[in-house]
Amino acid sequence: MSISIPSEGLLEFSTALLEAAGVPFEEATIVAKSLVEANLRGHDSHGVMRIAQYIQLLEKKEILPEAPFTIQTEGASRLVADGHWGFGQVQAKRLTDHLIEKTNTQGLAVGTLIRSAHIGRLGEYCEMAAEAGLVSILMVNTHGNARRVAPVGGIRPRLGTNPIAMGVPNQDRPLILDIGTSATAEGKVRVKQLAGQSCPPGWLIDSNGAPSTDPNDLYGDPPGCILPMGGTQAYKGFGLALMVEIFAGALSGGVCIREVPINQNGNCVFMMVLNPAFFGGKDHFQTEVAQLDAFIRECPRAEDCEKITLPGDPERDSFEKRSVEGIPFDEGNWAALTKLAQTLQVPVPSV
Repeated sequence: MSISIPSEGLLEFSTALLEAAGVPFEEATIVAKSLVEANLRGHDSHGVMRIAQYIQLLEKKEILPEAPFTIQTEGASRLVADGHWGFGQVQAKRLTDHLIEKTNTQGLAVGTLIRSAHIGRLGEYCEMAAEAGLVSILMVNTHGNARRVAPVGGIRPRLGTNPIAMGVPNQDRPLILDIGTSATAEGKVRVKQLAGQSCPPGWLIDSNGAPSTDPNDLYGDPPGCILPMGGTQAYKGFGLALMVEIFAGALSGGVCIREVPINQNGNCVFMMVLNPAFFGGKDHFQTEVAQLDAFIRECPRAEDCEKITLPGDPERDSFEKRSVEGIPFDEGNWAALTKLAQTLQVPVPSV
C-alpha cells in the first residue's frame, strides 16, 4: 500500500510533531521545512522519516534546542564556528548566511562548523548560495561517529557515508550535485528497513563480507557495511570519502572517525562559497555555464534515453511531480510516523 500526503499538510504535521517533543516553534518550522523540502526533491532518506530519530536524540539531550551559534575565530574571508549540538538545519543555515555575506566584499569565504546535529540534505545549502549567484562546495563527516562504510577489501566499517555537494548558479535551473561517497546513504537503507523491503544489490555486505540485500545486516552485531561508491572502482569513492573526513573533521577542529567515539553522532562541516564576479566576471561565468549546459543537453542520445540529465534535474523533476501529486509513503514508513504521532498526541493528517 502507498499513500500520498500534500506537502502543506506534511509540513504542518511535521512541525507539530517537533513542537510536541519540546522544540520551539521557530526551530521546529525550520527543521520541518528542510525535511519536507528533501521529500519534495526525492531525497526521502533526508526527509520526515528523520523526525523519530531527531526526537530520540532530543530525549537523550544529543540535540539541544535553541543552541547558540558561536563564532570561535573569524577573518575577512573565513569563519570557524561551534554549533553546540543544536539542530543541524538551523546551524548550517546560519553558517551559509554568514559565508554568503562575506563573499559580497571578499569574493570567497570558507567556513567550518563543529558540534552540529545532522544538517540534512546538503544540496539545500548549495541552493541557497546559487540563489545568491554564488558557487559553493560543501562536505560533512559524522563527527567521529556512525561508521558505515568499509574500505575496499575490508569487512568492517571505517568511515561514514561522508556526502559532498557542489552548487553552480545557472539561470532558473542551478546545477546542484549532491552525492554520498558511498553506494547509498544510510538513510536509504533505513527507509528500506522500515518498509520491510530489500536493498538493491551492490549497496551492502554482511558482517562476513558477503554481498547482502537485507537492510537489517547493516545494523547487526557485528555490523555489516555500506560499500563505497564506484562499483568495480570503489577505491575512488572511498578515497573521496577519506578526503571529506579530513576536510570536515580535522580541518574544522572537529573529530575524525576512530574505534571508540568520543561524542555523539552529528556533523562536522566544511563549506566554501565563491563569487564569480571576483574571478572571471559574473557575465562571463553565466555565459559559459549556460552554453556548457546547452551543449551537453544537445548531445545525441541513445534510443532508450529520453533526455540528458544534469545535476539538479532529478530534484526539480521530483519537486514538480510531488508538488502536484503529494509526497508518497509506503505503509511501513507512514506507520512509523503515525505511531510517533499517537505517542505525542498529535493529530494525524487524513489520507
